[in-house]
Amino acid sequence: MCTRLLFALLACLMLTSAAHAQDLLTKRNGDELTVKVVEITPTEVKYRRTDNPDGPLISVWRTDVFMIRYANGTKEVFGNGAAPASSPAPSSPAPSSAARVPLPGEVPVVGNASPNDAILSEPIHLDGPRIGFTVLSQGVVDKARGEGTELRPFLTQFGWQFESRLFRLPNGVSGLVEFVPLVGGLEQGKFIPSISGLVGIRGAKGFEFGLGPNLTPLGANIVLAMGTSIQSNGINFPINLAVVPGNDGVRFSLLVGFNARHR
Repeated sequence: MCTRLLFALLACLMLTSAAHAQDLLTKRNGDELTVKVVEITPTEVKYRRTDNPDGPLISVWRTDVFMIRYANGTKEVFGNGAAPASSPAPSSPAPSSAARVPLPGEVPVVGNASPNDAILSEPIHLDGPRIGFTVLSQGVVDKARGEGTELRPFLTQFGWQFESRLFRLPNGVSGLVEFVPLVGGLEQGKFIPSISGLVGIRGAKGFEFGLGPNLTPLGANIVLAMGTSIQSNGINFPINLAVVPGNDGVRFSLLVGFNARHR
């Protein structure tokens, strides 16, 4: 009986702790959001969703916020655009944007005219190795044979990815460009270079899509690519499927790897 009571008390304590480890943001339209407030500026309130703590930093107009009840029990009521008389700090306040060091892979947030505007800053550059394989349709194999190169339909690929993130929207969508040089066919004793340049979009949860030119010794084509990017401890692990259609056939490539931010 005592053991059951002890477990029940521990469960209650854990639930209570979880319930208080978050802030409650109430908008003037009545919406209530469970968030983690990161920063409050004279014009904006910036927060992250508690169900996605490693996700994008979201900004809303300060005048759209009625009240914030912090995890430590204090609350802050906002006037109509005026600074509140009392402004208690959140339980874990973040440094001001001027002193805040962005997390690896995160776009630095700078002042913008509206929380609905794109958040612009210096581009973030990432690079890292890519490995995978390419499957050639019979038409591509026949074209290579006609140009004097015997190829099997399966090619390994080794290369490098260079990525630049140009902007991020308040909803977490990012614009990016990528440059991916590869070398294929080494397992067949061949050296087949290829270069792809892509312009794309990455969603808040990592899904990405892009297209651009692809150049190989067999000619120039358009490459369509989609995939996802998984983040862990500041390292990104991209997984991408690429399709290169052409008059002579189709090439399918699956590439994986990792990359990290560099300056």
